[in-house]
Amino acid sequence: MAVFLSADCVGAPSTRLACDLLSCFGLSLSCLGQSMRKLLRQQVEALHADHRQLHGTVADADADVLVRISDNPAGYTIAPHSHRQIQLLCAFSGVVQINTERGSWMIPPGHGLLIPARLQHSVEVLSDVSIKSVYLLTGQDDLAERMLQVLGVTDLAHALIVEAIRLSDAPPGTRKLALVLELLTAEIAALPIRPLGLPFPADRRLAALCRAYMAAPSVNERLDDWAAKLAMSRRTFTRLFQRETGLSFVAWRQQASLFACLPRLAEGVPVTQVAMLAGYDNVAAFTTMFRRRLGTAPRNYMRASLAR
Repeated sequence: MAVFLSADCVGAPSTRLACDLLSCFGLSLSCLGQSMRKLLRQQVEALHADHRQLHGTVADADADVLVRISDNPAGYTIAPHSHRQIQLLCAFSGVVQINTERGSWMIPPGHGLLIPARLQHSVEVLSDVSIKSVYLLTGQDDLAERMLQVLGVTDLAHALIVEAIRLSDAPPGTRKLALVLELLTAEIAALPIRPLGLPFPADRRLAALCRAYMAAPSVNERLDDWAAKLAMSRRTFTRLFQRETGLSFVAWRQQASLFACLPRLAEGVPVTQVAMLAGYDNVAAFTTMFRRRLGTAPRNYMRASLAR
């Protein structure tokens, strides 16, 4: 096995779709738009060149396992692209969002997204983030058959990635490096799945309602209100929403609220304020939703993630 490492930041100008999705996060993330404009004005040509170079290097590599490192500023967007390898994109600090034709997936600290080979995806950095990507050739049959999944990065997987980076200068064929990469591959296949995907509807009218909700999430939003806005019966709207997103209205609303909250928590906004912004009357109700979705309280979640 071999490992490829790069510490460069790569990127490209955002597409209209990426900008639309980024705008969903409302005024609380307005600073990202300012950061993006600064990046486009001062660094776009260099980012273009870096991304083309690194993408080509990864595409041409014949190693079984590759590891790429990048520290990226808030507002940074990598345009749609794909890899011939399976990719585990890990966020060790900060929050990123991955957009595909199948929906959007948010990667908060301590998590990774398993991206199938040759799947087009774009990357939006919602807060300053340190990304470590592990690329696996498609010979890994058990991983190749899996779809987009957000995974919790275990302490063991985290330690193995860090160790692989530390051993990056070891001579080819070094036994310790080979063992680390072999164990890392096995550990990736066993990482726990986290419910952090947010399918986005293709229907334009329904998508507009979803974008408006992302800008101002509220637990007071009701299915009947959305149905009325689209001049549909409750039954027709329910069928449309399920068909377009694969989720019930309530499940999507909870997930969308979580999406809008995570970047704010990552920025250090107090939990009480985040709960109020999400439309919850009290912190306890917000904490209950958060714990149900992620298995821990907001404070514990961010503390554990940032401790890495």
